Amino acid sequence: MDWLLPTVVALILLRLAAQLVLEALNRAEVRRHADARPEALAGVMDDATYAKSVDYTLAKSRFSAVETMWEVVVLGTVLFSGLLPWLWAKFDGLAPGAAWSGALFLVGAMILLGLPNLPLAWWSQFRLEARFGFNKSTLGLWIADNIKSTLLGLVIGFPLAWGLLALVGWAGTWWWAWGFVLLFGFQLLMIVLYPKLILPLFNKLTPLPEGDVRARLLALSERTGFRAQTIEVMDGSKRSGHSNAFFTGFGRFRRIVLFDTLMAQLAQDELEAVLAHEIGHYKRGHIPKRLVTIGLLQLAAFGTIAWLSRALWFNAAFGLPAGATAATFLLFGLLGGLVTFWFSPIGNRVSRKHEYEADAFAKDAMGSAAPLVGALRKLSQKNLSNLTPHPLYSAVYYSHPTLVERERALAH
Repeated sequence: MDWLLPTVVALILLRLAAQLVLEALNRAEVRRHADARPEALAGVMDDATYAKSVDYTLAKSRFSAVETMWEVVVLGTVLFSGLLPWLWAKFDGLAPGAAWSGALFLVGAMILLGLPNLPLAWWSQFRLEARFGFNKSTLGLWIADNIKSTLLGLVIGFPLAWGLLALVGWAGTWWWAWGFVLLFGFQLLMIVLYPKLILPLFNKLTPLPEGDVRARLLALSERTGFRAQTIEVMDGSKRSGHSNAFFTGFGRFRRIVLFDTLMAQLAQDELEAVLAHEIGHYKRGHIPKRLVTIGLLQLAAFGTIAWLSRALWFNAAFGLPAGATAATFLLFGLLGGLVTFWFSPIGNRVSRKHEYEADAFAKDAMGSAAPLVGALRKLSQKNLSNLTPHPLYSAVYYSHPTLVERERALAH
């Protein structure tokens, strides 16, 4: 259809314009508060740390603008240069119409399309993050991580892609429904297998040693009804100075993971409050709610892919054969973000609601908001968080409320 390519170009330019405007608005807002921070932030950081956080935010924003423009150049080149038809001819020529050659096209194309981003990823890690003291990685480790990720993409991605494409021939018209079942079931399986099989390929996980911290965290788990299989410490410090905590798995496979940087940065009651917040997500049912939402969106995506793969005009507009489902999958992956970007504020609004609920649970579990507030303030200091984002920027990009918003909610 004559309208499709101009529409795609318009969507690319609209998203680019929105992203650049949002970055500019955010930088202006940060500069506005650089010399006169809001009264609510007076006790969060000292002047030197606050000035450093402003510099870090501005540097990341400038880099993000460059990264965004580069991504548009890469996407435009991929879509309109004839690269995709050339790749299709190479891979499909191995076994025309076969599920395995289509799967190889999908996985191979995604790996190849990731190559242009490597220089920017290197700059982010070894220039920007290093400049502010966050990078702890070495070039060798960074290269090893990328090689492992690529190999995992092949080992896991190829069989999964083959299974999805094979369903087109096996299941007929309703292949997309069975494809959704396959993918969603695979994702549930990975929730269990990831901490046991994938995560140890990149990080060392060790049981939290006996002592006061372990006793307090286990006591918290018991009194909140969250019995985890184990509490482990991850050596996140070998790559970054940033910190985090999370739990993985479900049912009896649950395990709590703490970054070693987090252990070093927080007092015992603050660490307990962070864990209480993570438990709050579980106790308030956020995990199954997110899984249901993801499932519904994926089902809709599969239905859309099936419809587009039958449309004679969609693949052909980009020089790919009509009815080639593997090509439709790739195009959907490349173009989907042009639409979903505009709905990100809705997802972030739901996510922030969940964060408020988890904060409230932690406050009740600890008997006071003070430990969680202390933890949030320290994490903001150590991570040089942007404390004064522009409201529109926050709405589009922030899945968590700002520190001021969280403290205000905890005070009530």
